[in-house]
Amino acid sequence: MRLSRPRLRVSQPRSAFAEGNARWTNRDLDPIPKHLRKWGAASLIAYWISDAFNAATWQFASSIIAVGLTYREALAIVALSFFIMSFVIAANGAVGAIYHVPFPVIARASWGFWGSYVAIVSRVILAIFWFAIQNVNGGNAVRIMLGAIWPSFLTLPNGIPDSQGITTNGMVGYLIFWIIQFPFLCMHPNRLRWLFVVKSAIVPIAWIAILVWAFVAEKGGGNLFAQQKADVSGSKYSWLFLANMTSVLGNYATLSVNQSDFSRYSRVSPRWQLLYVPMLPIIFTFISFIGIAASSAGQAQYHLSSIPWDPMVLMSYWPSRAGRFFGAFSFVLASLGVNISANSLSAANDFTALAPQFLNIRRGQILCALLSWCLVPWKILESAGNFLTFMSAYAIFLGPIAAIMLFDFWVINHRRYDVLALYQPWNPRYRYAGSVGWTAGVNWRAMVAFLVGVAPNLPGLINAVNPAIEVGSGVHPYQFGWILSFVATAGVYLCLSWWFPAQETQIEQAVLPDEIYDGTGAVVEGLDADEQPNVRVESADGENNVKYGSQSSAEKVV
Repeated sequence: MRLSRPRLRVSQPRSAFAEGNARWTNRDLDPIPKHLRKWGAASLIAYWISDAFNAATWQFASSIIAVGLTYREALAIVALSFFIMSFVIAANGAVGAIYHVPFPVIARASWGFWGSYVAIVSRVILAIFWFAIQNVNGGNAVRIMLGAIWPSFLTLPNGIPDSQGITTNGMVGYLIFWIIQFPFLCMHPNRLRWLFVVKSAIVPIAWIAILVWAFVAEKGGGNLFAQQKADVSGSKYSWLFLANMTSVLGNYATLSVNQSDFSRYSRVSPRWQLLYVPMLPIIFTFISFIGIAASSAGQAQYHLSSIPWDPMVLMSYWPSRAGRFFGAFSFVLASLGVNISANSLSAANDFTALAPQFLNIRRGQILCALLSWCLVPWKILESAGNFLTFMSAYAIFLGPIAAIMLFDFWVINHRRYDVLALYQPWNPRYRYAGSVGWTAGVNWRAMVAFLVGVAPNLPGLINAVNPAIEVGSGVHPYQFGWILSFVATAGVYLCLSWWFPAQETQIEQAVLPDEIYDGTGAVVEGLDADEQPNVRVESADGENNVKYGSQSSAEKVV
């Protein structure tokens, strides 16, 4: 058997969308045809349950308490934040469910072909950061599992300086977790839905068991539930409330823009996206409550001077080796699922859009995994304060991007996009040239709105990165950065789009991908390794082209 040599360029069979256009698309960026839309309602629900059960959600409320607020305020912040975010996720996710294209392609409609790179690069950087953060969480869970099997592992001599925020056994756990998730990075998203189903069945059971332990070990759940007042008051209380709310919003700000990366595989009505509005606040608040109860019980049970807001620290005190092993395993599975669903696939779609001739989703995920090592993420998670600072920084760039995409689709263009024009840079539809030729390919309205949304947060961001730089009251806008950037960007973008309308993008009827796929006769020849049918199309000039799609009743066999 002769093995084919690996190729630098990815496979790019010709399609109705990629014809003469390899610079802007490949097979993974083309709209998903009917036969590959395998995500039903159950898959979408399992995906979100899977995504919610992760260490960061556990840490939301407990890390808020660690900086001075009570458990009531912590739960209120989580519930309110996800109630707000659920509307944005549902609205932007519906675009993917209608047009079956990923975030980088949808961004071309509101930003222009070249302007979309601002949104793409912003998201890919942040996705790699969060991928690295979840690697640390998963690595810590692996370390606890190994310690349960081999107790002396936890006492290995540490050869890493304390200033780095990680130990030798922690680095071993990080490496093992990185290796464990590697095979999943090579899977097609349609196959990954089974990972989310398995996780949504196993992890909730394990965490509910931890919740039961918390109330059994310490009747009443520990001392945190007896706390009546926050440690701060007045204006400091208000700013701290907003800062923590921004941190929670920042954690899922990425999914406010990348939900279409998964909803594009949906075979059910886009209305199913509305399910997120009641579901997300309930699920995420419940998980945060588990984190509060377990952290509170752990502090009381083991007579700790501080709250063990990190679940790995909490489990390290458990006397049962079996309990530590299976508890940590649930966090390994939790981190694995969310790292792929929220981070590696997002980064992969962005990398694919940046270099479609050389990168596809599989290669993009591998590249994300390799780059994550460069970010030393263990230093970000060194303390509760650093964790919240990172999450706040995460939010201020994605709030404007989400606002522009949401209002462009639902308000400015009245839910009508031309999906074929999103793949044709020569088409005037989304060139945004107008009367100013030098802006071709860039929607200047989106650029201005983005800068207006981000600019007020920059002094606070600078101070957060380097507290030695004094910015005075300039720190306050940053403390509610996501809300400020989202609202400011939406207002500016709507005004500019109404005062200086882009007439070329206004169409009377949407152009959907199925209309393009079914517009030419075709016959399925076979399946390739990714279950992608190769369809031969006879064009008007008699040339045989290859297209992805489903057969229609009017197809002509060639």
